[in-house]
Order: sequence, then C-alpha cells, then structure tokens
Amino acid sequence: MSGGLLTDLYEVTMAVSYLRRGMTGPATFSLFVRDLPPSRGFLIAGGLEGCLSFLENYRFGQEELDYLATEQRFDDAALEALEELRFTGDVRAIPEGRVVFAGEPLLEVTAPIAEAQLVETVLLNHITFQTTIATKAERCVQAAGGAQVVDFAFRRTQGIDAALAVARASYVAGFAGTSNIEAARRYGIPAAGTMAHSYIEAFPDEAAAFAAFTADFPDRTTLLVDTYDTLGGVEAAIHAARRAGRTHLAGIRLDSGDLGALAFQARRLLDREGMTRTRIVASGGLDEYGIAELTATGAPIDVYGVGTKMGVSADAPYLDSAYKLVAYGDRPVMKLSAGKATAPGAKQVYRGASGDLVTLRDEPAPAGMEPLLVPVMKSGRRIARAESLAAARGRRAADVAALPDQVTRFRHPETVSVALSPELQRCRDRLRAELASRLADAGRSRRGAVS
Repeated sequence: MSGGLLTDLYEVTMAVSYLRRGMTGPATFSLFVRDLPPSRGFLIAGGLEGCLSFLENYRFGQEELDYLATEQRFDDAALEALEELRFTGDVRAIPEGRVVFAGEPLLEVTAPIAEAQLVETVLLNHITFQTTIATKAERCVQAAGGAQVVDFAFRRTQGIDAALAVARASYVAGFAGTSNIEAARRYGIPAAGTMAHSYIEAFPDEAAAFAAFTADFPDRTTLLVDTYDTLGGVEAAIHAARRAGRTHLAGIRLDSGDLGALAFQARRLLDREGMTRTRIVASGGLDEYGIAELTATGAPIDVYGVGTKMGVSADAPYLDSAYKLVAYGDRPVMKLSAGKATAPGAKQVYRGASGDLVTLRDEPAPAGMEPLLVPVMKSGRRIARAESLAAARGRRAADVAALPDQVTRFRHPETVSVALSPELQRCRDRLRAELASRLADAGRSRRGAVS
C-alpha cells in the first residue's frame, strides 16, 4: 500500500473538508504521552524512523482512490485533491533512544492542516508501540546486570510487522540480538538462536541429537538440555562435545524448571570438565521481574532469551498517547476537555539538572539546558540520512545511566518533573480565559435566541 488509507476514516473526511474550504494554512500537532503507566518512571523514545519513512512516501494510490470512490462515496473533487496530496511539512522530534517523560512532545509536525491531520494515525502507531516496547526491553537489560539479553518474541508478538518492530526497538534498548532473522537482515542486528525440543525428540535419543548438531554446527553449538532431564542433558552435552574432540561448547540452554538452581548446578558440571567458556542461556516466560530475581541470587546465567512478556509489554501494553493540534496559522489552540486539556503552541523541550522544561518553540533557550526536539524533516524530506541503531543505543545508555535509582526501579517508581515555562503558562492561561469568555458569550446568545 502507498499509505493513504493507513489512517482512520475521520482523518480523511476532515482532510477533505479542509481542502474543500481552502484551509491550507500551516498546522502544528504535538505527539505526547499524557500519563506514564503506574510501573514506569520513564520511557525510551522509539519509532521515529518508521514515521519518517512513511512521511517521505505518503500518497494515495489509484487502488486506494478507487476504494474511496466506490465504497466510501467521496466525490471527484475530493478524490482529485487527495490524489495530488503529498506530505510537504516539517518534523521536529526527540531522537530515538532518549529518555522521555509524560507531558512533553516526542514529536511535532508542522504542515498544511490536511497533511498533518491525515498522518496522525500512523505516527501515533509507530511512536506509541515502539516506545512501549523499547521501555520494556530497557528494563530487561537493566535487570540482567551485565548479562546479554536476546529477543525471542517473534512467535508471540501481535502480528508480523509487530515482530519486526519489537526486534528493532529492543535492540535500540540494549538487547544483544534477535532470533528474527528477517529483522536481523533488515536492521543489521545480530541473529541468535539455539534449537527446539522438537529437534531432540526427532532423534532416537538426546545423545544422537547432540552429536548431529555438534557435527553440523561446530562453531555455534548451543544445546538445549531440558527436554527430558536437565542435569542429565548437561552431562549429555558435555559428552557430545568430548566425542567431537571439542574442549568447550558455545553454550547450553535452560528453558524450564528452577532456572536459578539449575544454572548453578549446570555451571558446576561444566566447570568440572574445564568448560568454563561455555555460556549458560536461560529462557522461558522471562521479563525484567524474573530476570531481576535471578540476578539477585547471583545465578550464573550469561544470556537471557526474552520473548512473550517483552514482545507485548505484558505488564504495561499501551501508552496514553495523543496527537493534538496546538497551532493553526499564527493562532495557538488548545482543548479544554476535562482530563484532556492541552497546552497551546509549538514547543521545545529542554533538559537540565533539575528536570525537563517545556517551552514555546520561539522562547530563548534557558541557560545550561539541552534542547531535545531536533529538526528531522524539512518540506517533506529528511534533513539527514537515517542514522545507525548504534547511535540510538548510545543515547539510551547515557540517558538511563543519568537517571536516579528511584526513577528506574521496577516497582512503584518515581518520575522526573516536567514543568511548563512561565511564558507557556501565560499563553495557556490567556487562551483558556479567551475560550471561556467566548463560550460564555455563545451560551448567552443561544439562550437569548431560545427566549
């Protein structure tokens, strides 16, 4: 698909109405998270690359226009306007991998209002999902305490596109690799994998399976040892290595049972045979909570395979994200809805020692504070080539290292304050008063008309 129909129906109807009335002025929309999930003290920004790729190629293809004509009954004028439409706007965003908090824009779009409106759904989808996953994955990396973590989520993610996004987002968050080899190819992520229980069950016995795998993959022999009896499996793995003339295996994998206790016992068996370089891989229903418990016991686990709970961010599977109009033309706008009021105007976010500050975009930079929103697209084209994932990984590591312990803890975390600048507060309060006055006047007018 060319992208035009990757949206909600009301986005198209609004855009057509704008275009029909000649409303082509520049609109600024802010994408932000209203509130953090209770178990999160921070977020890791993700999904920007997908947004930029989508915007660069945005258009309505002929099949999409035909559908709008026949099934949704849009007239010829609307179809002609949509056929010509491309994204020509500017985008400023917080780069992927950075720590972010509720109430600050992760991305701002400034474009003719129909264009900025139509892309809302996909931008929210990319940013919300990948930020959710990157944050969950970062917590797994934190829990592992220096051990490697690998993405095993492909078979349990909610869709194939989601699996690719999970592999990418988790790598930004510090994972060492992925089992998803298409993601590995597409994004340059190290691919990792062992074997399944079915492989062992297909042979007459465990010894025959281990001998075959060791012969076929001598440079990457990681053997799954818990199909029948885990410690017996470890001994069988050692025996297979010895029969093949190997001094060590790449690894053994534990996938069930008391992973901590089994890891200690397996390590003793391996070390007794001089296989001190053989790594222990653990998997099976893990996330940051389970990994943290294992790390706290000192379990000798070198690699964690993390799947379902990370791939769907099981304990916090969504974010309360929003994409709201904050300016049209030279006029700031805002919502007054209870619990969903917005701050008006195009913005900048600054980071300093005392927390983050949201300002109006044109305000002077506060002394000693770092601006977070950077230009990434001008007139519908990227300002720079797509950056490497290594750059995003580096930003993530530096930002997380700077967070206080009470923000990064897994249970009942605190968060960092996000303040509004005095000028932004004055703009908000002034516009709120103006809107309240207009609403009061309109109410009096309606009552007068009825009487």
